[in-house]
Amino acid sequence: MLWRPGARENEAFSGKRAPGLPTRPDSAISAARNAGIFRPGERTAMAKVEIYSTMFCPYCARARALLQRKGIAFTEIDLLEEPRRRDEMIRRAGGRPTVPQIFIDGEHIGGCDDMVALDRAGQLDPKLGLGQ
Repeated sequence: MLWRPGARENEAFSGKRAPGLPTRPDSAISAARNAGIFRPGERTAMAKVEIYSTMFCPYCARARALLQRKGIAFTEIDLLEEPRRRDEMIRRAGGRPTVPQIFIDGEHIGGCDDMVALDRAGQLDPKLGLGQ
């Protein structure tokens, strides 16, 4: 039930709705998606993001902050907690041993500077599944 300013409690929870409002809030979102209407920052499909990092790395913190600002969920693999996964990271990153190493839907993006460059060029949001 959508809340309306000034609605009395018994009306707000009675299941009644104002004429013209969708039955469920998400039905309006679905209708907009089906019509091809997207707003900036709206997700079109959730990308799988993985970051190999360490707790004390400032570039890792910057990469995390950028993704958090965009509202993107990500899997963080802390190499201090799981040191045996460093070889996996190096193999997946084409031999790059530094952190962070960032992957979006299995594609190696690179480090923090590479991700920031993609963002500035307007190429990061489409990879993350954010509307344009």
